[in-house]
Amino acid sequence: MKSRAGTLDALLREQAGRRPDRPALVSPAGHVTSYGELDRAVGRLAGRLARLGLVAGDRIVVQLPNCVEFILLIFALFRLGVIPVLALPGHRRSEIDHLCKMTEAVGYAIPRRHAGFDFIPLAEEVRRGNYGLRHILVEGNTDRPLAAHSDDVFLLQGDTDLPPGREETEFPGPNSADLALLLLSGGTTGTPKLIPRTHRDYVYNVTESAALCGLDEAGVYLAALPVAHNFALGCPGVLGTLAVGGTVVLAPDAAPDQLFPLIERQRVTVSALTPPLLTLWLAEAAWTEADLSSLRLLQVGGARLSRADAARVGPELGCRLQQVFGMAEGLLCFTRPDDPEETVFSTQGRPLAAADELRVVDGDDHEVAPGDVGRLLVRGPYTIRSYYRAPEYDATAFTTDGYYRTGDLVRITPTGHLVVEGRVKDVINRGGEKVPAAEVEDHLSAHPLIAQVALVGMPDGLLGERTCAYVVPQGTPPALGELAAFLRGRGLAAYKLPDRLEVVDVLPRTGVGKVDKRELATGIAAKLRAERLARA
Repeated sequence: MKSRAGTLDALLREQAGRRPDRPALVSPAGHVTSYGELDRAVGRLAGRLARLGLVAGDRIVVQLPNCVEFILLIFALFRLGVIPVLALPGHRRSEIDHLCKMTEAVGYAIPRRHAGFDFIPLAEEVRRGNYGLRHILVEGNTDRPLAAHSDDVFLLQGDTDLPPGREETEFPGPNSADLALLLLSGGTTGTPKLIPRTHRDYVYNVTESAALCGLDEAGVYLAALPVAHNFALGCPGVLGTLAVGGTVVLAPDAAPDQLFPLIERQRVTVSALTPPLLTLWLAEAAWTEADLSSLRLLQVGGARLSRADAARVGPELGCRLQQVFGMAEGLLCFTRPDDPEETVFSTQGRPLAAADELRVVDGDDHEVAPGDVGRLLVRGPYTIRSYYRAPEYDATAFTTDGYYRTGDLVRITPTGHLVVEGRVKDVINRGGEKVPAAEVEDHLSAHPLIAQVALVGMPDGLLGERTCAYVVPQGTPPALGELAAFLRGRGLAAYKLPDRLEVVDVLPRTGVGKVDKRELATGIAAKLRAERLARA
């Protein structure tokens, strides 16, 4: 039998041996599962899956919400050496069909229903187009304690008459260098790219993140974001918490009116949010009666955080802010506990590992001057060197000496902290003047009447592109002239002022929760065409 040392499964098994009676998971319904119970349930499920014919190297597309079954399944797959392909609950036929075909998946795990959507017809439709998809695994009833139904948590086409799991010694298990899981790239263009993470590099990812964040067995991590996302899964997230013997509280969504009482009840110490969700938390904090005093650390990442919102976290939520910049491909940057306040407010942190190698270059891959904005390239011990089955894409995504082209525009401060200025493809060329969208968005976010904002380019016959600001208002919507005056007052150059304002109720999101600027740009281009036709 292969050694499991250094694998993700070994992290759970170690804690189950050291503290079997400590709480590991709290389900959305409030049921508590200990480390010993979790480890035994994982073993039983691994036996059932082996009985179904799953073997090391098989791929299973996992599309489950934040539930105990998600944790059970991925650890059972880790134990067998089967590869989970992590999809998000919001994905539908196009994305799931693509993932199944790309990975030649033999199984697809779903909830019966989630957020009002029936997943059974989706699974049947996907299976018709993927003849190798032999198994549909359906989430069991989570309203009962885990111990009462741990042998039939997942059903195979309604067949619950499966024998108990075989003895653990019969499972070959993976090595630390083996592929552990496939994550989705956060990019917004083209079909989703898959990111291969090994046991070795992802164990490093979760354990070093947990150490940097000061997470230990007393930690209580609230999984507010989807646990299939790299941020909530392993930065340090769910896996980092379980690796150190802490407690994971699984939340069905990130709505603050539901989560604030949960923070009080479970004495949550740490959680992670995206900037739009932080905005909602800050708004709710002014009205809540919940006791949030247990919360000591709030991580914010996934998009650019405005300095104005960053400065509000301590006074209004009563905890320390940690800015996180990273990617499922590897590199993680964090602000540190001993960073000066202004550094925490205005930068996205320093790399996790001393061995992380960063280069900031121009369009020809030449190093820019220290402190100048350029394109970020990275290479390191937990950063991938290729995508999964994408050799043509790899040819442009990586340099010949192994650096990953992140697509981010950054500058590095004298202290080594990164300031993310936007995306390479998120710079609007307005008549030869380059408008960095993130910079303008950051300034606009400070306006008291703006809750959320996104800046995109729109076609223009004279300048090539002009700028359009999509704004979700906070109260009375501001006028374009008012925003221009506001930005001038903040010292912004005239060419960076928005040319057009579109007021919307919500900003569209991609499958991984980022603002879908492609949809916004397409929408404003179509609107301009309609306006031209109406004038003709």
